Amino acid sequence: MVKALRTSLGGLPRPFWWLWGETLITSAGGFVLPFLAIYLTSVRGYSVSFASLALTVFGVGSGIASLAGGVLADRLGRRVVLLASEVLAVVGMLALGTARTQIMVLVGTLVVGVGLNATRPARAAAVADLVSEEGRPRAFSLLYWGTNLGSSVAAVSAGLAAEHGFFLLFVVNACANLAAGAVVYRCVPETRPEPVPRRGSKSLPARAVHRDRPFLVLLGSVLLLGILFQQPLVALPLTMTADGLSPAGYGLAMMMNGLVIVIFQIPLTRLAGRIRPEFALAAATVLTGIGLGCTAAVHSVPGYAATVVLWSLGEIVIWPTCMTLVAALAPPHQQGAYQGWFLSVWSVSVALAPLFSSQLIGAFDGTAVVWTACLVLGLVAATAHLVLARLRRPV
Repeated sequence: MVKALRTSLGGLPRPFWWLWGETLITSAGGFVLPFLAIYLTSVRGYSVSFASLALTVFGVGSGIASLAGGVLADRLGRRVVLLASEVLAVVGMLALGTARTQIMVLVGTLVVGVGLNATRPARAAAVADLVSEEGRPRAFSLLYWGTNLGSSVAAVSAGLAAEHGFFLLFVVNACANLAAGAVVYRCVPETRPEPVPRRGSKSLPARAVHRDRPFLVLLGSVLLLGILFQQPLVALPLTMTADGLSPAGYGLAMMMNGLVIVIFQIPLTRLAGRIRPEFALAAATVLTGIGLGCTAAVHSVPGYAATVVLWSLGEIVIWPTCMTLVAALAPPHQQGAYQGWFLSVWSVSVALAPLFSSQLIGAFDGTAVVWTACLVLGLVAATAHLVLARLRRPV
């Protein structure tokens, strides 16, 4: 086991581990977002519709920030965007915690959405700069593992902090972003590579994303994957409620997601790293589709928990492998932009997921069709990954 850990954790440059630590701090201090709807309705007395509007504004800010943050990371530098984003997050958190009007709440939510999400493409681009192509699957997997580990800590800690007042959540979240920014400022160097101009030109032209066929295929599959992975948050509570199960049962089933990721992330990453990333992604996507599809056939908490385990094993491989493929497809001077497009498409899929499931539920009067559709979409996405493998085959 010690040898396996050394193999999984060793050989990565020190700046990567500082980025990993910054990610862990940000995730572990991410108190506000899970409780934002509760805060706005229960503490501030706003309507459910206004809380939904605030979350929509957060999503819009996230999508814009993912794309803009990636482009700016290529133009201004990874470190500049990381520092500016953490500062924006701190300002947004404090503004949101002290806002006294609906307009200020929406402004604070927008700033928080931008601050929290502009860091993601810049961080991913920095990892691609720092780590060799062979080590990127392991690096992105460890980054994803750190995010989930921190989120698990935040989920428990936030509930305890909320008992002492919701304003404390905003303060602690702001302090976490401030600490993460300090780590970047002191320990993370600028990693953006200098573009090498072509002969006779002053600068290296950007590759048009809409002409990059392999990348477009990957983005199409990511759109489907995002819709799939939102269904446990959107449709699963409705399915379990229809079976007469309590919210506590839903919480127990979903708890398996965090446990599976924390326990199996490192060993599964080593296993997936032995095959081509497109094939690993296709296999994980099929497993995810099967896990979600089986949801229609179970009716107890242990049964639902078992399906969560299945799609969680797929999730472990899918997210870091997608980031690895984005890094492999992107030109060195466009790492941020490509990661930004990837994250923006993921944000769009998150917005489409409730519409997808609600339309199916309304048309077929039940959630069973949602899970059947998830199985079909999983197979379609897996096929897209095989097409990607063919497009990337060396000539």
